[in-house]
Amino acid sequence: MEVGAEGFARCLPRLRRRILRAAFVALDMEFTGLHSTFLQNNEPSLFDSPAERYVKARRSVQRFTLVQLGKCCSDTESDLLRYVVHSYNFFLFPSTLGIRDVELTLSASSIRFLSHYGIDYNKFLKDGIPYMNEVQEKILRQHLSAGTWKVCSNNYADRDVLKKAIDEVTSWIATAKEEDTMVLQDLNGYHMLEVQLVLRQALDNVWTEPLGDKKVMVKKVSPEHRQLLENSPYDHCQKKLILLSARGFTNLFQILVKAKKPLVGHNMLMDLMHLHDKFYRPLPESYEEFKRNIHNLFPVIIDTKTVTKSVQKTCLFPRVSSLSEVYAVLCSSNLNPKGPPCPVIALASGCSRYAEKKSPHEAGYDAFLCGSAKTSFSFVFCCSAAVEAEPSFSQYLTLLAEHVNKVNFIRGGVSSINFSGEDAPCHHPPALVVHVRGWPGLTERQIYQEFKARCRFDVRRLSENQFILLSNKYKHVRLVLRDYRRHPHLQVSVYRHWRHSPSVNCLLQ
Repeated sequence: MEVGAEGFARCLPRLRRRILRAAFVALDMEFTGLHSTFLQNNEPSLFDSPAERYVKARRSVQRFTLVQLGKCCSDTESDLLRYVVHSYNFFLFPSTLGIRDVELTLSASSIRFLSHYGIDYNKFLKDGIPYMNEVQEKILRQHLSAGTWKVCSNNYADRDVLKKAIDEVTSWIATAKEEDTMVLQDLNGYHMLEVQLVLRQALDNVWTEPLGDKKVMVKKVSPEHRQLLENSPYDHCQKKLILLSARGFTNLFQILVKAKKPLVGHNMLMDLMHLHDKFYRPLPESYEEFKRNIHNLFPVIIDTKTVTKSVQKTCLFPRVSSLSEVYAVLCSSNLNPKGPPCPVIALASGCSRYAEKKSPHEAGYDAFLCGSAKTSFSFVFCCSAAVEAEPSFSQYLTLLAEHVNKVNFIRGGVSSINFSGEDAPCHHPPALVVHVRGWPGLTERQIYQEFKARCRFDVRRLSENQFILLSNKYKHVRLVLRDYRRHPHLQVSVYRHWRHSPSVNCLLQ
Protein backbone atom coordinates (compact mmCIF):
# COMPACT_ATOMS: atom_id res chain seq x y z
CA MET A 1 0.00 0.00 0.00
CA GLU A 2 1.45 3.35 -1.05
CA VAL A 3 1.06 6.31 1.32
CA GLY A 4 1.80 9.97 0.58
CA ALA A 5 1.34 13.22 2.46
CA GLU A 6 -2.30 13.58 1.45
CA GLY A 7 -3.44 10.34 3.09
CA PHE A 8 -0.83 9.93 5.84
CA ALA A 9 -2.77 11.64 8.66
CA ARG A 10 -5.80 9.40 8.00
CA CYS A 11 -3.61 6.27 8.03
CA LEU A 12 -1.66 7.12 11.20
CA PRO A 13 -4.10 5.61 13.77
CA ARG A 14 -4.31 2.37 11.77
CA LEU A 15 -0.51 2.26 11.38
CA ARG A 16 -0.15 2.66 15.14
CA ARG A 17 -2.46 -0.31 15.76
CA ARG A 18 -0.53 -2.43 13.25
CA ILE A 19 2.81 -1.68 14.95
CA LEU A 20 1.49 -2.41 18.46
CA ARG A 21 0.08 -5.78 17.28
CA ALA A 22 3.11 -6.78 15.21
CA ALA A 23 5.51 -9.55 16.22
CA PHE A 24 8.25 -7.57 14.47
CA VAL A 25 8.60 -4.67 12.02
CA ALA A 26 10.75 -4.81 8.85
CA LEU A 27 12.14 -1.64 7.26
CA ASP A 28 13.91 -0.71 4.05
CA MET A 29 14.84 2.66 2.52
CA GLU A 30 15.84 4.20 -0.80
CA PHE A 31 18.11 7.26 -0.81
CA THR A 32 19.06 10.07 -3.20
CA GLY A 33 22.67 8.84 -2.86
CA LEU A 34 24.93 6.48 -0.91
CA HIS A 35 28.56 7.59 -0.80
CA SER A 36 29.44 11.16 -1.69
CA THR A 37 32.29 11.35 -4.22
CA PHE A 38 32.71 15.08 -3.56
CA LEU A 39 34.20 14.35 -0.13
CA GLN A 40 37.88 13.39 -0.09
CA ASN A 41 38.76 9.81 0.97
CA ASN A 42 35.10 8.89 1.42
CA GLU A 43 35.09 5.52 -0.38
CA PRO A 44 34.66 2.39 1.80
CA SER A 45 37.89 0.49 2.34
CA LEU A 46 38.98 -2.82 3.89
CA PHE A 47 41.28 -0.75 6.10
CA ASP A 48 38.30 1.04 7.71
CA SER A 49 37.65 0.47 11.38
CA PRO A 50 33.98 0.85 12.40
CA ALA A 51 34.71 4.35 13.76
CA GLU A 52 36.46 5.40 10.52
CA ARG A 53 33.63 4.04 8.37
CA TYR A 54 31.09 5.82 10.57
CA VAL A 55 32.82 9.15 9.95
CA LYS A 56 32.69 8.54 6.18
CA ALA A 57 29.07 7.38 6.19
CA ARG A 58 28.02 10.24 8.49
CA ARG A 59 29.20 12.84 5.98
CA SER A 60 27.25 11.10 3.21
CA VAL A 61 24.06 10.71 5.28
CA GLN A 62 24.16 14.43 6.08
CA ARG A 63 24.25 15.26 2.35
CA PHE A 64 21.63 12.83 1.01
CA THR A 65 18.00 12.33 1.94
CA LEU A 66 15.30 9.66 1.83
CA VAL A 67 13.10 9.02 -1.19
CA GLN A 68 11.10 6.06 0.09
CA LEU A 69 10.71 4.17 3.34
CA GLY A 70 9.09 0.75 3.32
CA LYS A 71 7.54 -0.73 6.45
CA CYS A 72 6.22 -4.24 6.88
CA CYS A 73 4.32 -5.27 10.03
CA SER A 74 4.08 -9.04 10.57
CA ASP A 75 1.39 -10.32 12.94
CA THR A 76 1.11 -13.87 14.25
CA GLU A 77 -2.32 -15.50 14.23
CA SER A 78 -2.84 -17.15 17.65
CA ASP A 79 -0.37 -20.05 18.09
CA LEU A 80 -0.26 -21.02 14.42
CA LEU A 81 2.85 -20.59 12.29
CA ARG A 82 1.06 -18.04 10.17
CA TYR A 83 2.23 -14.46 9.66
CA VAL A 84 -0.08 -11.82 8.23
CA VAL A 85 1.91 -9.14 6.43
CA HIS A 86 0.86 -5.49 6.19
CA SER A 87 3.20 -3.81 3.72
CA TYR A 88 3.44 -0.02 3.26
CA ASN A 89 5.51 2.18 0.97
CA PHE A 90 5.95 5.79 2.16
CA PHE A 91 7.19 8.62 -0.05
CA LEU A 92 9.08 11.15 2.08
CA PHE A 93 10.15 14.75 1.59
CA PRO A 94 11.82 17.11 4.13
CA SER A 95 9.47 19.44 5.98
CA THR A 96 9.17 22.94 4.46
CA LEU A 97 7.98 24.42 7.75
CA GLY A 98 10.74 26.00 9.79
CA ILE A 99 13.33 28.76 9.68
CA ARG A 100 15.89 27.19 7.33
CA ASP A 101 15.38 25.85 3.82
CA VAL A 102 16.57 22.24 3.45
CA GLU A 103 19.01 21.57 0.61
CA LEU A 104 18.85 18.24 -1.23
CA THR A 105 21.84 16.47 -2.80
CA LEU A 106 21.30 13.93 -5.57
CA SER A 107 23.72 11.31 -6.85
CA ALA A 108 23.22 10.86 -10.60
CA SER A 109 24.00 7.13 -10.44
CA SER A 110 21.51 6.56 -7.59
CA ILE A 111 18.74 8.46 -9.39
CA ARG A 112 19.37 6.50 -12.60
CA PHE A 113 19.37 3.25 -10.61
CA LEU A 114 16.02 3.99 -8.95
CA SER A 115 14.56 5.23 -12.24
CA HIS A 116 15.49 1.90 -13.81
CA TYR A 117 13.30 0.18 -11.20
CA GLY A 118 10.36 2.50 -11.84
CA ILE A 119 10.30 4.87 -8.88
CA ASP A 120 7.70 7.62 -9.24
CA TYR A 121 9.55 10.85 -8.52
CA ASN A 122 6.34 12.88 -8.79
CA LYS A 123 5.10 11.16 -5.64
CA PHE A 124 8.40 11.89 -3.90
CA LEU A 125 8.48 15.58 -4.88
CA LYS A 126 4.77 16.47 -4.89
CA ASP A 127 3.25 14.18 -2.25
CA GLY A 128 6.19 13.29 0.00
CA ILE A 129 5.38 13.05 3.71
CA PRO A 130 7.28 15.72 5.70
CA TYR A 131 9.58 14.83 8.57
CA MET A 132 11.99 16.52 11.00
CA ASN A 133 14.34 15.57 13.85
CA GLU A 134 14.29 16.83 17.45
CA VAL A 135 16.63 19.77 16.83
CA GLN A 136 14.55 21.07 13.92
CA GLU A 137 11.38 20.61 15.96
CA LYS A 138 12.85 22.51 18.90
CA ILE A 139 13.68 25.51 16.69
CA LEU A 140 10.18 25.44 15.19
CA ARG A 141 8.61 25.33 18.66
CA GLN A 142 10.63 28.34 19.79
CA HIS A 143 9.56 30.45 16.82
CA LEU A 144 5.91 29.43 17.14
CA SER A 145 5.93 30.32 20.85
CA ALA A 146 7.66 33.65 20.22
CA GLY A 147 5.38 34.51 17.28
CA THR A 148 8.43 35.13 15.07
CA TRP A 149 7.32 33.05 12.12
CA LYS A 150 9.66 33.37 9.16
CA VAL A 151 9.25 31.97 5.64
CA CYS A 152 12.25 29.69 5.08
CA SER A 153 11.91 29.24 1.31
CA ASN A 154 14.46 30.93 -0.95
CA ASN A 155 12.28 30.23 -3.98
CA TYR A 156 11.05 33.40 -5.69
CA ALA A 157 7.83 31.68 -6.80
CA ASP A 158 6.96 30.83 -3.19
CA ARG A 159 7.70 34.37 -2.05
CA ASP A 160 5.63 35.79 -4.90
CA VAL A 161 2.62 33.71 -3.80
CA LEU A 162 2.94 34.98 -0.23
CA LYS A 163 3.57 38.58 -1.29
CA LYS A 164 0.54 38.54 -3.59
CA ALA A 165 -1.69 37.20 -0.78
CA ILE A 166 -0.41 39.79 1.71
CA ASP A 167 -0.90 42.64 -0.79
CA GLU A 168 -4.48 41.52 -1.52
CA VAL A 169 -5.38 41.36 2.17
CA THR A 170 -3.66 44.65 3.00
CA SER A 171 -5.50 46.57 0.29
CA TRP A 172 -8.83 44.88 1.15
CA ILE A 173 -8.71 45.35 4.91
CA ALA A 174 -8.28 49.14 4.66
CA THR A 175 -11.89 49.54 3.48
CA ALA A 176 -13.45 46.35 4.92
CA LYS A 177 -15.86 46.36 7.83
CA GLU A 178 -15.72 44.11 10.83
CA GLU A 179 -16.93 40.55 10.06
CA ASP A 180 -16.35 41.10 6.30
CA THR A 181 -14.62 38.20 4.57
CA MET A 182 -12.55 37.54 1.46
CA VAL A 183 -11.11 34.34 -0.09
CA LEU A 184 -7.53 33.72 -1.22
CA GLN A 185 -7.38 31.06 -3.94
CA ASP A 186 -4.88 28.79 -5.74
CA LEU A 187 -2.70 28.08 -2.70
CA ASN A 188 -0.77 24.82 -2.29
CA GLY A 189 -0.95 22.91 0.97
CA TYR A 190 2.15 24.43 2.56
CA HIS A 191 1.27 27.91 1.16
CA MET A 192 -2.10 27.71 2.92
CA LEU A 193 -0.47 27.37 6.34
CA GLU A 194 2.32 29.88 5.72
CA VAL A 195 -0.09 32.52 4.38
CA GLN A 196 -2.22 32.21 7.50
CA LEU A 197 0.75 32.43 9.87
CA VAL A 198 2.27 35.42 8.06
CA LEU A 199 -1.05 37.30 7.93
CA ARG A 200 -1.83 36.66 11.60
CA GLN A 201 1.65 37.76 12.61
CA ALA A 202 1.47 40.98 10.56
CA LEU A 203 -2.15 41.99 11.29
CA ASP A 204 -3.83 41.65 14.67
CA ASN A 205 -7.33 42.31 13.28
CA VAL A 206 -7.64 39.41 10.81
CA TRP A 207 -8.72 35.82 11.25
CA THR A 208 -8.00 33.01 8.79
CA GLU A 209 -9.53 29.60 8.11
CA PRO A 210 -8.79 27.03 5.36
CA LEU A 211 -11.65 26.41 2.90
CA GLY A 212 -11.14 22.98 1.36
CA ASP A 213 -8.31 22.64 -1.15
CA LYS A 214 -6.16 25.63 -2.10
CA LYS A 215 -8.40 28.29 -0.48
CA VAL A 216 -8.10 30.40 2.67
CA MET A 217 -10.89 32.56 4.09
CA VAL A 218 -9.79 35.89 5.64
CA LYS A 219 -12.13 37.73 8.05
CA LYS A 220 -11.74 41.16 9.60
CA VAL A 221 -12.25 40.92 13.37
CA SER A 222 -11.49 43.00 16.44
CA PRO A 223 -8.28 42.19 18.36
CA GLU A 224 -10.41 41.00 21.32
CA HIS A 225 -12.43 38.65 19.10
CA ARG A 226 -9.21 37.43 17.51
CA GLN A 227 -7.83 36.50 20.93
CA LEU A 228 -10.95 34.47 21.76
CA LEU A 229 -10.75 32.61 18.44
CA GLU A 230 -7.07 31.78 18.97
CA ASN A 231 -7.87 30.06 22.26
CA SER A 232 -10.75 28.02 20.80
CA PRO A 233 -10.58 24.39 19.57
CA TYR A 234 -11.64 25.61 16.09
CA ASP A 235 -8.29 27.25 15.37
CA HIS A 236 -6.62 25.38 12.47
CA CYS A 237 -3.29 27.08 13.25
CA GLN A 238 -2.95 25.78 16.79
CA LYS A 239 0.65 25.16 17.78
CA LYS A 240 0.07 21.45 18.35
CA LEU A 241 -1.57 21.03 14.93
CA ILE A 242 1.28 22.84 13.16
CA LEU A 243 3.83 20.67 14.96
CA LEU A 244 1.85 17.53 14.13
CA SER A 245 1.80 18.51 10.47
CA ALA A 246 5.49 19.50 10.38
CA ARG A 247 6.61 16.30 12.14
CA GLY A 248 4.74 14.18 9.61
CA PHE A 249 6.44 10.78 9.38
CA THR A 250 8.40 11.48 12.57
CA ASN A 251 5.12 10.82 14.43
CA LEU A 252 5.19 7.23 13.13
CA PHE A 253 8.89 6.90 13.98
CA GLN A 254 8.13 7.89 17.58
CA ILE A 255 5.36 5.26 17.74
CA LEU A 256 7.84 2.65 16.49
CA VAL A 257 10.43 3.67 19.10
CA LYS A 258 7.90 3.49 21.97
CA ALA A 259 6.61 0.08 20.82
CA LYS A 260 10.14 -1.49 21.11
CA LYS A 261 9.31 -4.13 18.50
CA PRO A 262 12.17 -6.15 16.95
CA LEU A 263 13.42 -4.23 13.91
CA VAL A 264 14.40 -6.24 10.81
CA GLY A 265 16.37 -5.01 7.79
CA HIS A 266 18.98 -6.04 5.22
CA ASN A 267 22.44 -4.44 5.17
CA MET A 268 20.87 -1.86 7.43
CA LEU A 269 23.74 0.31 8.70
CA MET A 270 22.86 3.21 6.37
CA ASP A 271 19.16 2.74 7.18
CA LEU A 272 19.86 3.10 10.90
CA MET A 273 22.03 6.17 10.33
CA HIS A 274 19.28 7.86 8.28
CA LEU A 275 16.67 6.95 10.94
CA HIS A 276 18.84 8.64 13.58
CA ASP A 277 19.68 11.72 11.49
CA LYS A 278 16.30 12.43 9.89
CA PHE A 279 13.83 11.49 12.64
CA TYR A 280 15.72 11.51 15.95
CA ARG A 281 18.76 13.81 16.21
CA PRO A 282 21.61 14.88 13.92
CA LEU A 283 24.23 12.14 13.87
CA PRO A 284 26.76 12.61 16.69
CA GLU A 285 30.48 12.85 15.98
CA SER A 286 31.15 9.89 18.27
CA TYR A 287 30.67 6.40 16.82
CA GLU A 288 30.12 4.93 20.30
CA GLU A 289 27.42 7.50 21.06
CA PHE A 290 25.66 6.59 17.81
CA LYS A 291 25.69 2.90 18.83
CA ARG A 292 24.27 3.70 22.28
CA ASN A 293 21.53 5.88 20.83
CA ILE A 294 20.42 3.26 18.31
CA HIS A 295 20.41 0.52 20.96
CA ASN A 296 18.24 2.69 23.22
CA LEU A 297 15.84 3.39 20.35
CA PHE A 298 15.71 -0.19 19.03
CA PRO A 299 16.86 -2.77 21.62
CA VAL A 300 16.36 -5.71 19.21
CA ILE A 301 17.75 -5.45 15.65
CA ILE A 302 18.04 -8.32 13.16
CA ASP A 303 20.00 -7.85 9.92
CA THR A 304 19.08 -10.58 7.42
CA LYS A 305 22.43 -10.06 5.64
CA THR A 306 24.30 -11.07 8.81
CA VAL A 307 22.03 -14.10 9.21
CA THR A 308 22.51 -15.04 5.55
CA LYS A 309 26.31 -15.07 5.88
CA SER A 310 26.04 -17.26 8.98
CA VAL A 311 23.64 -19.73 7.35
CA GLN A 312 25.89 -20.02 4.29
CA LYS A 313 28.72 -21.20 6.57
CA THR A 314 26.71 -23.73 8.59
CA CYS A 315 24.32 -25.41 6.16
CA LEU A 316 23.69 -26.13 2.50
CA PHE A 317 22.65 -22.65 1.43
CA PRO A 318 23.84 -21.27 -1.92
CA ARG A 319 25.92 -18.11 -2.30
CA VAL A 320 23.58 -15.19 -2.96
CA SER A 321 24.34 -11.49 -3.41
CA SER A 322 20.99 -9.73 -2.99
CA LEU A 323 17.91 -9.76 -0.80
CA SER A 324 15.66 -10.87 -3.68
CA GLU A 325 17.95 -13.88 -4.28
CA VAL A 326 17.79 -14.80 -0.57
CA TYR A 327 13.99 -14.63 -0.71
CA ALA A 328 13.87 -16.73 -3.91
CA VAL A 329 16.06 -19.46 -2.37
CA LEU A 330 14.01 -19.57 0.83
CA CYS A 331 10.76 -19.78 -1.13
CA SER A 332 11.98 -22.54 -3.47
CA SER A 333 13.84 -24.74 -0.97
CA ASN A 334 12.25 -27.69 0.80
CA LEU A 335 14.01 -26.76 4.03
CA ASN A 336 12.87 -29.56 6.31
CA PRO A 337 10.42 -32.08 4.79
CA LYS A 338 10.34 -34.28 7.92
CA GLY A 339 10.34 -31.52 10.52
CA PRO A 340 7.91 -28.80 11.61
CA PRO A 341 5.92 -26.99 8.94
CA CYS A 342 7.40 -23.88 7.36
CA PRO A 343 5.67 -20.65 8.48
CA VAL A 344 2.91 -19.42 6.21
CA ILE A 345 3.38 -15.78 5.15
CA ALA A 346 -0.04 -14.43 4.23
CA LEU A 347 -0.52 -10.99 2.69
CA ALA A 348 -3.14 -8.84 4.37
CA SER A 349 -6.18 -7.69 2.46
CA GLY A 350 -5.28 -4.60 0.45
CA CYS A 351 -1.54 -5.35 0.52
CA SER A 352 -1.38 -8.45 -1.68
CA ARG A 353 -1.68 -6.61 -4.97
CA TYR A 354 1.07 -4.19 -3.97
CA ALA A 355 3.54 -6.79 -2.63
CA GLU A 356 2.99 -9.13 -5.58
CA LYS A 357 4.27 -6.47 -7.97
CA LYS A 358 7.71 -7.87 -7.16
CA SER A 359 9.53 -4.63 -7.90
CA PRO A 360 13.03 -4.88 -6.38
CA HIS A 361 14.50 -1.71 -4.88
CA GLU A 362 11.06 -0.37 -4.07
CA ALA A 363 11.22 0.24 -0.33
CA GLY A 364 7.85 -1.30 0.54
CA TYR A 365 8.53 -4.50 -1.39
CA ASP A 366 12.08 -4.84 -0.02
CA ALA A 367 10.71 -4.44 3.51
CA PHE A 368 8.29 -7.29 2.72
CA LEU A 369 11.27 -9.41 1.56
CA CYS A 370 13.19 -8.62 4.78
CA GLY A 371 10.30 -9.70 6.97
CA SER A 372 9.69 -12.87 4.95
CA ALA A 373 13.39 -13.77 4.93
CA LYS A 374 13.64 -13.23 8.68
CA THR A 375 10.66 -15.52 9.28
CA SER A 376 12.09 -18.25 7.02
CA PHE A 377 15.56 -18.00 8.58
CA SER A 378 14.00 -18.41 12.01
CA PHE A 379 12.50 -21.63 10.70
CA VAL A 380 15.92 -22.79 9.43
CA PHE A 381 17.41 -22.31 12.89
CA CYS A 382 14.45 -24.11 14.49
CA CYS A 383 15.11 -27.07 12.19
CA SER A 384 18.84 -27.13 12.95
CA ALA A 385 18.10 -26.97 16.70
CA ALA A 386 15.55 -29.81 16.42
CA VAL A 387 12.72 -27.73 17.85
CA GLU A 388 9.43 -29.60 17.97
CA ALA A 389 6.42 -28.77 15.79
CA GLU A 390 4.81 -25.34 15.92
CA PRO A 391 7.48 -23.30 17.77
CA SER A 392 6.44 -19.88 19.04
CA PHE A 393 7.85 -16.54 17.88
CA SER A 394 9.73 -16.18 21.17
CA GLN A 395 11.57 -19.43 20.34
CA TYR A 396 12.46 -18.00 16.92
CA LEU A 397 13.99 -14.96 18.59
CA THR A 398 15.91 -17.09 21.09
CA LEU A 399 17.46 -19.20 18.33
CA LEU A 400 18.52 -16.05 16.49
CA ALA A 401 20.09 -14.60 19.65
CA GLU A 402 23.64 -14.99 18.29
CA HIS A 403 22.77 -12.60 15.44
CA VAL A 404 20.62 -10.08 17.32
CA ASN A 405 21.95 -6.48 17.21
CA LYS A 406 24.73 -7.43 14.77
CA VAL A 407 24.49 -5.34 11.59
CA ASN A 408 26.48 -6.24 8.50
CA PHE A 409 29.61 -4.17 7.84
CA ILE A 410 30.37 -4.01 4.12
CA ARG A 411 34.04 -4.36 3.15
CA GLY A 412 35.78 -3.19 6.30
CA GLY A 413 37.82 -4.04 9.37
CA VAL A 414 35.00 -5.99 11.09
CA SER A 415 32.37 -8.38 9.75
CA SER A 416 29.51 -6.77 11.67
CA ILE A 417 28.74 -3.93 14.07
CA ASN A 418 27.49 -5.07 17.47
CA PHE A 419 25.01 -2.50 18.80
CA SER A 420 24.83 -4.18 22.20
CA GLY A 421 28.55 -4.79 22.81
CA GLU A 422 32.07 -4.78 21.39
CA ASP A 423 32.64 -5.22 17.66
CA ALA A 424 34.37 -8.50 16.80
CA PRO A 425 37.42 -8.21 14.51
CA CYS A 426 37.19 -9.52 10.95
CA HIS A 427 39.52 -12.26 9.70
CA HIS A 428 40.88 -11.10 6.35
CA PRO A 429 43.44 -12.91 4.21
CA PRO A 430 46.97 -11.80 5.15
CA ALA A 431 47.96 -8.29 4.12
CA LEU A 432 50.68 -7.83 1.52
CA VAL A 433 53.45 -5.27 1.52
CA VAL A 434 54.76 -3.83 -1.77
CA HIS A 435 58.32 -2.48 -1.78
CA VAL A 436 58.91 -0.13 -4.74
CA ARG A 437 62.33 0.02 -6.39
CA GLY A 438 63.32 2.29 -9.27
CA TRP A 439 59.84 3.83 -9.58
CA PRO A 440 59.98 7.06 -7.58
CA GLY A 441 56.86 9.08 -6.78
CA LEU A 442 54.29 6.29 -7.05
CA THR A 443 50.92 7.11 -5.45
CA GLU A 444 48.25 4.89 -3.86
CA ARG A 445 46.07 5.40 -6.95
CA GLN A 446 48.85 4.22 -9.28
CA ILE A 447 49.51 1.15 -7.17
CA TYR A 448 45.77 0.42 -7.19
CA GLN A 449 45.64 0.69 -10.99
CA GLU A 450 48.67 -1.61 -11.29
CA PHE A 451 46.99 -4.48 -9.42
CA LYS A 452 43.43 -3.75 -10.60
CA ALA A 453 44.04 -5.59 -13.89
CA ARG A 454 44.46 -8.89 -11.97
CA CYS A 455 42.27 -8.48 -8.90
CA ARG A 456 40.94 -5.90 -6.45
CA PHE A 457 43.01 -4.70 -3.51
CA ASP A 458 42.60 -1.73 -1.21
CA VAL A 459 45.85 0.24 -0.93
CA ARG A 460 47.35 2.32 1.87
CA ARG A 461 50.79 3.94 1.94
CA LEU A 462 53.11 2.51 4.60
CA SER A 463 56.22 4.61 3.96
CA GLU A 464 57.82 6.57 1.13
CA ASN A 465 58.42 3.47 -0.98
CA GLN A 466 56.16 0.87 0.68
CA PHE A 467 52.42 0.18 0.39
CA ILE A 468 50.08 -2.25 2.14
CA LEU A 469 47.52 -4.24 0.08
CA LEU A 470 44.34 -5.77 1.58
CA SER A 471 41.95 -8.17 -0.15
CA ASN A 472 38.98 -10.20 1.09
CA LYS A 473 39.84 -13.19 -1.13
CA TYR A 474 42.67 -15.64 -0.49
CA LYS A 475 42.97 -16.55 -4.16
CA HIS A 476 43.81 -12.92 -5.01
CA VAL A 477 46.61 -12.92 -2.43
CA ARG A 478 48.07 -16.16 -3.83
CA LEU A 479 47.78 -14.88 -7.41
CA VAL A 480 49.68 -11.66 -6.73
CA LEU A 481 52.41 -13.40 -4.72
CA ARG A 482 52.94 -15.78 -7.64
CA ASP A 483 52.82 -13.26 -10.51
CA TYR A 484 55.03 -10.62 -8.85
CA ARG A 485 57.71 -12.99 -7.60
CA ARG A 486 60.30 -11.66 -10.09
CA HIS A 487 58.93 -8.20 -10.90
CA PRO A 488 61.80 -5.74 -11.55
CA HIS A 489 60.24 -2.81 -9.64
CA LEU A 490 57.64 -4.20 -7.25
CA GLN A 491 58.68 -6.66 -4.55
CA VAL A 492 55.58 -8.24 -2.96
CA SER A 493 55.59 -10.24 0.28
CA VAL A 494 53.28 -11.06 3.20
CA TYR A 495 53.12 -8.17 5.68
CA ARG A 496 54.75 -8.84 9.05
CA HIS A 497 54.12 -6.16 11.65
CA TRP A 498 57.41 -6.61 13.52
CA ARG A 499 59.35 -6.50 10.27
CA HIS A 500 57.57 -3.88 8.16
CA SER A 501 55.92 -1.41 10.57
CA PRO A 502 57.70 1.99 10.35
CA SER A 503 56.97 2.70 14.03
CA VAL A 504 58.54 -0.61 15.10
CA ASN A 505 61.59 -0.04 12.89
CA CYS A 506 61.98 3.47 14.30
CA LEU A 507 61.86 2.10 17.86
CA LEU A 508 64.41 -0.64 17.14
CA GLN A 509 66.77 1.80 15.46
